[in-house]
Amino acid sequence: MIGAKVKVNGDIISSEDLLVEGEVSGTITLKENELVIGSSGKVQADINAKTVRIEGEVKGDIEGGERVVICASGNVEGNVTAPRVMLEDGGRFKGSIDMGSSKGAPAAKTPPAPEVRPMDKTG
Repeated sequence: MIGAKVKVNGDIISSEDLLVEGEVSGTITLKENELVIGSSGKVQADINAKTVRIEGEVKGDIEGGERVVICASGNVEGNVTAPRVMLEDGGRFKGSIDMGSSKGAPAAKTPPAPEVRPMDKTG
C-alpha cells in the first residue's frame, strides 16, 4: 500500500497486489496482479496490470490484462486497453478505449463459414 501522505517518483514493479492512496509519478507494472487507485490516489503514470480499479485520479495510459474498472469517483485522462472495460455511472473518462485482443493473448479465431451446396431439385 502507498499511503495517502506518500509521494513516489519513479517506476513501481511488483508481483503483489497494490493499493495507491498517495501520489505516484512514473510507471506502475503489476502484470499478474491487481492495482487499485484509491479515492485519495493521484497517479501520473502509465499503468500495466492484470486488473485495474480506479477510484481516484489517473493521467496516463492504462493496459489491463483482464479488465479495467473506472468507479463512480474515478477520473481518468488517457487511453485504456483491456479485454473488458467498465465505466460506472458518474465516473469521468477522457481518452480512447481499445477492447481488442491484448498483446500477450492470441487473437480470437473466426470459425470457418459453413459450406453452401445447391439444393437438389429432384423429389
